[in-house]
Amino acid sequence: MQIPRLIVHEYLQGLGVPGLAGLAMLLLALLYGLGGLMPDWQALQTLSQQTREAGEYLARVEDGSVAAPVVPQRQLDDFRSKLPSQPQATVAIDKIYALAAQERITLARGEYSLGIDPKTHLARYQILLPVRGTYPQLRRFLHALLGQLPAVVVEDVEFQRKKIADTDLTGRIRMTLYLSRS
Repeated sequence: MQIPRLIVHEYLQGLGVPGLAGLAMLLLALLYGLGGLMPDWQALQTLSQQTREAGEYLARVEDGSVAAPVVPQRQLDDFRSKLPSQPQATVAIDKIYALAAQERITLARGEYSLGIDPKTHLARYQILLPVRGTYPQLRRFLHALLGQLPAVVVEDVEFQRKKIADTDLTGRIRMTLYLSRS
């Protein structure tokens, strides 16, 4: 059913200027309301979908078909449990010397200092080792050190040659061994 244009035109003339202004304001309010409500309605639909998915995920976790998420505190506790304890520091240092001997690197007497890291409250053993060996030997030593002792952080490496023709390097390796305080 189509409304003839003449009827609409006569009706609008009958409203007059105040009626047309009121009709225009009514249309603007309706558009403004829809424009303001539409994003909120879409957000509500998204939240409903997320709630439904979270419920399904929770049901799968309770069934055991999906592993429970790891809580950050539990991750930190797992990390600390994997660190060697403070009494095992000598075992870790012996491992450092064994890795050096395996690569035939000469380690001179090092400097050691034990302290507590104020941020993490972990014990840290700072080690400064004078070293002597070829570049490939030193590189393999550092690679093995980081691979077999994940609690060690190499902080500084300094190598030098006495003469350009020398194959042996002398230098220092500064590292920190982190230990749990249990």
